[in-house]
This record gives sequence, C-alpha cells and structure tokens, in this order.
Amino acid sequence: LVPLKQELLMITEYVNLEKIRYGNKLDVHILLPDKHNDFYIAPLLLLPFVENCFKHGTSNMLQDPWINLTIELRDTTLVMKLMNGKTSVNGINQSKSGIGINNVRQRLDLLYKDKHELQIREEEEVFVVDLKVELVRIKNKELSDLNSSSKTDVAYA
Repeated sequence: LVPLKQELLMITEYVNLEKIRYGNKLDVHILLPDKHNDFYIAPLLLLPFVENCFKHGTSNMLQDPWINLTIELRDTTLVMKLMNGKTSVNGINQSKSGIGINNVRQRLDLLYKDKHELQIREEEEVFVVDLKVELVRIKNKELSDLNSSSKTDVAYA
C-alpha cells in the first residue's frame, strides 16, 4: 500500500505532463480531496484509468478534447468519477477492453474483494468510469509499528 496522497500526486503530475503536450487545446477539470490523511491504497490502481482517457479519448479527438476527474472521500470510501470525450467512428462505438483495464479489474478483485464497485460505460461521445474503493486507514503509530514488526533482527558474531 502507498499513501493516498502519493497516488493523487502521481495522477496530478501525469495530467500536468499531458497538459504540456496538448497545450491549450485540452479542457481538463480535476477535483481531488485536500484531506487524505492516514488513507492508503494499492499503488498504481487509479492511474491506468487516467492514462486511458488520453490514449483512447483525447488523442483521437480532433476538436475540443476534454477530461473531467472527480475523486472524493466519503468516510473511508474513495469515490472516483472519470469522464472523457471520445469520437465514434461512423456512429459506431469501438468498444474493446485492453490489457490495462483488465489488469486493474483483476487487481481490484484480488486486493479489494467485496470492497469495491467498478462501472465502465461507453456512450456515443463520452466514456465514463465510476469506481468506489474501501480504503485502508493506518495511523502513523500503527504504520511505524507495522514497519518495525516486519524488520528482521540480525546478529553478527
């Protein structure tokens, strides 16, 4: 597990890099929680969804690419809503699930069994990801106790 703060910072830095790439052509709205103390999450769990927005959404839009990301905390549950514009080819959605999203689904099933909800919807001009994940809360003392109990004492003669 990694601190939620670290995971959110990584998403912010990734989006900032993409903004540089797109210049002022990209419309991005991000709302992240400012209080995330003591919450921990599996590393790189959220980033693949954001990467897909750019890879499969905005990169294919010739005009007005946009992304809207909202992450909030409701008690100990992280609630993420991620939407991005997309184009449809001749009015037909090109829906196929790649290895990245399949890997995230498997990780969610392994690490957050019965503690998550994931819905991915594809509409004609928008792609929507709704994710709820029950986070782990670790106080600083518990974390230091956990770290010290996992260390092995070695004595040398």
